[in-house]
Amino acid sequence: MQRFTYEAAPMRVVFGDGTLAALGAEVERLGLRRAVLVVTPSQAARGAALAAQLGPLAAGVIPLAAMHTPVEVTEQALALLRAMGGDGLVAVGGGSAIGLSKALALRSGLKQIAVPTTYAGSEMTPILGQTEAGRKLALRSAAVLPQVVIYDVALTLGLPPALSATSGLNAMAHAVEALYAPDANPVTSLMAEEAIRALAAALPAVVAEPGDRAARAEALQGAWLAGACLGAVTVSLHHKLCHVLGGSFGLPHAETHAAVLPWAVQFNAPAAPAAMARIARALGQADAVEGLFALSRRLGAPASLAALGLAESDLDRAAEIATAAPYPNPRPVERAAIRALLGAALRGR
Repeated sequence: MQRFTYEAAPMRVVFGDGTLAALGAEVERLGLRRAVLVVTPSQAARGAALAAQLGPLAAGVIPLAAMHTPVEVTEQALALLRAMGGDGLVAVGGGSAIGLSKALALRSGLKQIAVPTTYAGSEMTPILGQTEAGRKLALRSAAVLPQVVIYDVALTLGLPPALSATSGLNAMAHAVEALYAPDANPVTSLMAEEAIRALAAALPAVVAEPGDRAARAEALQGAWLAGACLGAVTVSLHHKLCHVLGGSFGLPHAETHAAVLPWAVQFNAPAAPAAMARIARALGQADAVEGLFALSRRLGAPASLAALGLAESDLDRAAEIATAAPYPNPRPVERAAIRALLGAALRGR
């Protein structure tokens, strides 16, 4: 019998099609009177529209969210938040917007509502990844966990097929690593396997027909479960590599996760046979690694790190950073082996 501890995230989830209409009620439910919208610069118009929808409940918009949550951006946003007199945060967007909201919540103690528009999963976790001085570091704190998450299928309909694919594979990576995490347990493993199954079933349909609401709903539910896994267990090599490649080399977040995932799983496969069996079953394939490569090709995801901007000359430094403080992993993380993994992922298949 396996002994384990499972701690559920204390949050409220509102899921459906058109649920953004409930935003005002959720703001009031938290007792907020001057909520601040947090978005990326490209989503400033959406933030302004939502602020108008909230009327007197909105104090303004902070359109500064950036990939990998740079600390200098957070400091700038914090000054704006204080100037606005905001008493709560509403993050609308993908991992960048939610990451900045988390960073602001950590520094201010304010409550948050997250409204995800991608499949990143950050909204379900007490994890904040921040970039400072060329290094991305992750911290875990209940202070960054949103109190409410609003999943609205309608908000994902405009997500382009390419970004839907990479964002969905990013979510799948959370579930894959949950299956071989050192603190995996029966509850998270059930969620992880279902998340992989749902995403593998939905993403090809989403890419083929972005307006397929049923497929979008299944993908969003899969991302929710995958994010919950990420928040409940310890991440491993895949996430470490992606943090290094994003924080130190500026590679795009979702695309990097998509490109690295099959290679990280191939590396860990000999040391995690039970996890590989569950991944393969969820994918409906005979082999986990081949199944992930096949799904990636079917979705048209980036096939190499070179395509994302990494150079051969970056490999030694990337391997050095990744192995200097490695995350727990089923297979020992040694520099030569990680250099070889990164070299394979650089060139692609």
